[in-house]
Amino acid sequence: MLVHSRGAKWAVWALFLLLFLPLFALPLLVVLGASFATNWSSVLPSGFTTEHYSAATRGEALQALTTSLLTAAGASLLALATGTWAALTAQALGRRGRRVLDALFVLPLAVPSVVVGLAVLVAFSQPPMLLNGTRWIVIVAHTVLVTAFAHQSVSAALTRLDPAYEQAAASLGARPSYVLWRVKLPLLLPSLSAAAGLCFALSMGELSATMMLYPPDWTPLPVLIHAATDRGALFTGSAVAVVLMTATLLVLFAVSRVRTKASYR
Repeated sequence: MLVHSRGAKWAVWALFLLLFLPLFALPLLVVLGASFATNWSSVLPSGFTTEHYSAATRGEALQALTTSLLTAAGASLLALATGTWAALTAQALGRRGRRVLDALFVLPLAVPSVVVGLAVLVAFSQPPMLLNGTRWIVIVAHTVLVTAFAHQSVSAALTRLDPAYEQAAASLGARPSYVLWRVKLPLLLPSLSAAAGLCFALSMGELSATMMLYPPDWTPLPVLIHAATDRGALFTGSAVAVVLMTATLLVLFAVSRVRTKASYR
């Protein structure tokens, strides 16, 4: 830490807890408590039941969870491939070209996600790219929203990459394609796995653009949570939200294991 005195460290930790508990930890704990509650007592949920999880892990909720996992996996892979390609391309451009390419990929973050959803809806509602009413338009929208994070993550990793590895491989007669696949990408694997995890988590929680695009047979879990809370089923919605958080954390844990092994390599 940048603070060295004992008193200052305690002050920093106290400030952290003062901000973290009410802003981050307490809302999540309330959602967790509500997922097991039967009624509200004052400002907190009370009672205990596991019936909400029965509804949250079967039928429509289970199908929505599968939809969210498939959407997030597809969007993450597409975003990772596109963002990595763009970052590698930008590395070969001049400073001005790199700035233009970076701005294009960051543009979806500069506007509300509902605007991105509308743009995708307008762009893919006419032939020859007619995706409206299909699952693919949801995956495309999620890809557009999360590609910027993959691009920025890989771009930052490329700036830290020691060029000596590539130069050594090239001096031994390796072709550029061989250097890319056997030298550069393996060195970028920790950053690629981190970018994939971030894209996956963001896609799992995306709601605004999804609400404009999803077809009836491709309903992601955040939409189901919104629908449940909107009709007053707050406890069931909380249980579904806990299932969503748990599934996301499990996938992120698996990705972190891949990242750790890649770092050791």
